[in-house]
Amino acid sequence: MRVSALILPVYPWREGRHIWREAEDAGFHAAYTYDHLSWRTFRDGPWFGAVPTLTAAAGVTRRLRLGTMVTSPNFRHPVTLAKDVMTLDDVSDGRITVGIGAGGIGFDAAVLGQAPWSTAERTERFEEFVPLLDRLLTDGDTTHHGKHYSAYEARMLPGCVQRPRVPLAVAATGPRGLALAARHGQAWITTGPARKGDETEPELLPGIIAGQLDGLARACAAQDRDPAELSHILLTGFTREQPLDSVQSFVDFAGRYAALGIDEIVVHRPIPGTCFDPGQGIYEELPAALTAAFGA
Repeated sequence: MRVSALILPVYPWREGRHIWREAEDAGFHAAYTYDHLSWRTFRDGPWFGAVPTLTAAAGVTRRLRLGTMVTSPNFRHPVTLAKDVMTLDDVSDGRITVGIGAGGIGFDAAVLGQAPWSTAERTERFEEFVPLLDRLLTDGDTTHHGKHYSAYEARMLPGCVQRPRVPLAVAATGPRGLALAARHGQAWITTGPARKGDETEPELLPGIIAGQLDGLARACAAQDRDPAELSHILLTGFTREQPLDSVQSFVDFAGRYAALGIDEIVVHRPIPGTCFDPGQGIYEELPAALTAAFGA
């Protein structure tokens, strides 16, 4: 069981550089950031770009894995994203993971002037986006003519430091998304209930995630793939659970999900006065607490 941090890109770099170093020094497995152009109640305040933030974070850390949690097609194109990811992998000396999801209807859904896509269109685009990103990051020269995305002799040289490419962590709960995770992912991400607003009683949530894990196992079986080949990531902060009430609460929480097969838990770095306020005072203790409870 590993614990990772989610650091919102709200800090000017003179402050942010210390926050990313803090995550490494505390012993977090990885530190991710959101790849949005604005987000929720933070949209009227400082919010910086994910790729430049991760590039800067790579320069002030040495061990910490870095990544997006998550990138979506809402404003990304596979060709330009692949070039950015390949470069991040080089700058970080092979410490990048790309978290990727289908996107939603808020925040970035209409930022480029388009009408928000329906759930069906988001899923359809995602099913084209992920395989093309996989090809771009694996091959040196890619040509693709699809319904939503095209690439013509897209060069990705010298390629990724990590071979055969940077790992993809696919956020999914439905059958089509789980099939993408099984086919292309090195990790799978869940936040709990499938839809925003479906938050339920804490005691019911392990059963929901167990059902998602069963769906992932079936998707892997259809691909003749062992589900143990994928890391299983739980991004916290979107349900009624309160794992950050105390260090012991977090250890107990981690134990419940470790028993189901979750092997990485991501917690938000606390920001006072926001929905991510919980965790003040215990955030930096979490990696050592998990190591004591579960071993290195």
